[in-house]
Amino acid sequence: MTLAFISLPYPDFSPWALLAVMLVGFVALAFGGDWLTHGAVAISSNLKINPVVIGLTVVSIATSMPEMATSLMAAEDNPGIALGNILGSNIANIGLILGVAAIISPLKINLRLIRREVPILICVTLLFAVFALGGGFHRLEGMVLLALTVAYLVYMVRGAKQQDSQLVADEFVDGAEPVQQQSTRKALLIVALGAGALALGADFLVGCSVEIATRVGISDLFIGLSIVAIGTSLPELAASIAAVRAGHGDLCAGNIVGSNLFNMLLIGGGVSAFAGMDVHNELLLVEFPALVLLSVLLLWIFKSGHVVSRREGVSLLFLYLAILSISGLSQFGYLF
Repeated sequence: MTLAFISLPYPDFSPWALLAVMLVGFVALAFGGDWLTHGAVAISSNLKINPVVIGLTVVSIATSMPEMATSLMAAEDNPGIALGNILGSNIANIGLILGVAAIISPLKINLRLIRREVPILICVTLLFAVFALGGGFHRLEGMVLLALTVAYLVYMVRGAKQQDSQLVADEFVDGAEPVQQQSTRKALLIVALGAGALALGADFLVGCSVEIATRVGISDLFIGLSIVAIGTSLPELAASIAAVRAGHGDLCAGNIVGSNLFNMLLIGGGVSAFAGMDVHNELLLVEFPALVLLSVLLLWIFKSGHVVSRREGVSLLFLYLAILSISGLSQFGYLF
């Protein structure tokens, strides 16, 4: 099965050719992350919208497009990989991406995330788990998730405008790089170019990684949970690192929370309505509990001083590696 949405002949590539394409993918991710961040920050400044809102919507939807394309293509042949990709990406977003970003630079957390978005994320995660316990994701569950996507977007749009523009200006002070004055149209073009570069880079990395994994005999489900999930999360990683380096921690945190929400609501709902998603018993024993745990832990970390410290970043990274190891042992039949 080909999970990449650009038809390159990966099975015909030599190992060196695969490594070369992966390198191109890393370069595309690096440039795409910078472009997406700078464009999103310019939009936020021009429209007087809190940058955390831009991170929760524009950036998170853009960086979730690789998961959308990969999951929809996987749904045609094996919906189980689509679910594995969603679960694995969400786990990677909190454990791997937030952990790495915090290690690079501690993240200051906007109160909005603590009071609104993270509690919403926990509720959506619990609902996602309940649907899985009910026997899988079918058209009804998909329609419910898509309806919740619309409701969340309406909620975000209504609350997007800041009453006091000085509050928005303050978001770009305190160590952040100065905002380059650009027209909103140009900023949107930069966001689109950045999203395209991220999608291209993730596609190359996922295609090559899946081909390498297939050659060494790794199961499809574990490919979805690990390699494909990490690969399609690389846009979030690139955008988050770029945001942190520019001093916009809220954009990074909002991107992670928003991506997890849209992965479950928009992507999970779309795939469920289109083809349904099977739920393997192993997922109920490891991945679903791990995702619920990480979502609750996210709220606790955000509330502890309103900062994700380097120590907490290291802890999240080690926790992610532990979950990935347990998941691998489970998928290969060593635990259950």
